[in-house]
Amino acid sequence: MTEHLNLKPHDVIREDRADGSVLLRSAYPVGKAVRCTGDWLDHWAATTPNAVFLAERDGEGWREVTYAEAQACVHAIASHLIIRDLGPERPILVLSGNGVDHGLLTLAAQYVGIPTVPVAEQYALIPEAHPRLEYAARLTGPGALYAVDGARYATALELDVFEGLEVITSRNGADWMTQFEDLLTPSGEDIGPAARAVGHDTLAKILLTSGSTSDPKGVCTTQGMMCHNQAQIAACLPFVTAHLPRLVDWLPWNHVFGGSYNFNLVLANGGSLYIDDGKPAPGLFDRTLENLRMQSGTISFNVPVGFAQLVAALEEDEALRGTYFADLDMIFYAGASLPQKTWDALERLAAQAGRALPLITTSWGLTETAPGALIAHQPSPGAGMVGVPMPGVEVKLVPLGAGRYDVRVRGENVFQGYLDNPAKTQEAFDEEGFFITDDAMVFVDEAEPSKGLRFDGRLSEDFKLSSGTRVQAAALRLEVLAALAPLAQDVVIAGEARDMVGALILPNRAALAAEGLDLQETGGLLRSADLEKAVGDRLAAFAKGKSMAACISRALILSEPPSMAEGEATAKGNINFPKLLKRRADLVERLFAENDPAAIEIKH
Repeated sequence: MTEHLNLKPHDVIREDRADGSVLLRSAYPVGKAVRCTGDWLDHWAATTPNAVFLAERDGEGWREVTYAEAQACVHAIASHLIIRDLGPERPILVLSGNGVDHGLLTLAAQYVGIPTVPVAEQYALIPEAHPRLEYAARLTGPGALYAVDGARYATALELDVFEGLEVITSRNGADWMTQFEDLLTPSGEDIGPAARAVGHDTLAKILLTSGSTSDPKGVCTTQGMMCHNQAQIAACLPFVTAHLPRLVDWLPWNHVFGGSYNFNLVLANGGSLYIDDGKPAPGLFDRTLENLRMQSGTISFNVPVGFAQLVAALEEDEALRGTYFADLDMIFYAGASLPQKTWDALERLAAQAGRALPLITTSWGLTETAPGALIAHQPSPGAGMVGVPMPGVEVKLVPLGAGRYDVRVRGENVFQGYLDNPAKTQEAFDEEGFFITDDAMVFVDEAEPSKGLRFDGRLSEDFKLSSGTRVQAAALRLEVLAALAPLAQDVVIAGEARDMVGALILPNRAALAAEGLDLQETGGLLRSADLEKAVGDRLAAFAKGKSMAACISRALILSEPPSMAEGEATAKGNINFPKLLKRRADLVERLFAENDPAAIEIKH
């Protein structure tokens, strides 16, 4: 069991207000937040100078950087950055993904009050996605660029929007580029005054929202947001301070989960971050398994699809089970709910490895909340509950009816505004200063708030049928995905102002190939009598006993994946549902047209 982790019970204070809203907060105090990320680095460089802080693959082994080495590099790099025309109005745009040099440059910039803007590396590496990169550049106005490989990123670096900007690169740089290695020799400039001026209000980085419902917005992330959030996490998970965290992690740093939550969790607590250069994607997951065989972690962060692939590997490899579970304190999933089958398998495999059961849990938050706002810090029998308020976070629940609430949050970890967008900033907060998250939740048990909240969809994705009946599209999508697994990779729910709900299905090509189905592509659709029957049968079984608004009546199977270049897909792999539905309006019309032979009609 998890007794070795000394977990605190959930203890939530509830206040019911006269207007029907509910306020929730943790009964636990939150510890004092440090001044800035540089304080963490300096502390651990003095306390455990020889401990590994950052590592990345280098040939058959790892390139490891200790805290003392990292501090020396950060101080040297910072001495060069402060003599450049950089700052909040001219940040450093980071084009490439996770890496040791990326981490050192980020910390050096933060050390002297210069923000960074990490963007998805796909924006630079996929020519069709260059408009997304140009959008990010126009929004943030960078004063310099960083790319780990000058040759690999050359096409992106030569875009007109970057003309005249300094480019810093770690390898294969052209003569006109600044070599990262040259920044590791101190310039002689005194960084003390700039470092001492950094505080909670200092802009640390600008993170772009996913853009799943609109164009990405720039979230101004301060030192205080990140530092308070780590104090809140430590108050909920005290074992991270007692058992120094060690991560083997691929989650991208352009996203708040990997770049703020995970990176700072390691730095705040003197842990080690081994950068996994694999990911749960075709052709890349074998690299993740290789890394996990070489290095065990104390915390395993991943998305549900990653854990599903990991479970399949652990089932077949006893040695990998031993390494993976050797020191594991926590399995942490995010991005979507963890299927119960995967949850049960992880518990069973831990037992087979003869290890104490790790805490299997999740958290909830957004880019605007740095990101943690709710967390489940007690063992749960299964997925579904996203947690209780972290200490120092106030949660305001505005009733929507039928036990469903609009969730709003307030706290030191919550942002103050979007970059150069006062209109969106004003829309983001209510009259009491609570951030309007656009997420809906329900109580696991209305009578016992300490049992936590369960996610119940994005409010912006809800729509009404012609009858006026509301469709909770986000929640329905997750249920339909579960019903169609593993045939569907994703589902887009449609039907606004229609008589029924329809679904555009994005197929799981690997699963269909394994089934040996005879597939035909025509007019943007994937046709197969056997596949259409399987989908129809599953959706008919799912529809039993449900209302028209809670099930699917018609479906089409798409042949073309979401296009990042057209804005249908974000760098995180999320789908921008409005843009996909607009771009494929002809297929939406076919979805609801009578007697279209490609449309799968679901028997209710």
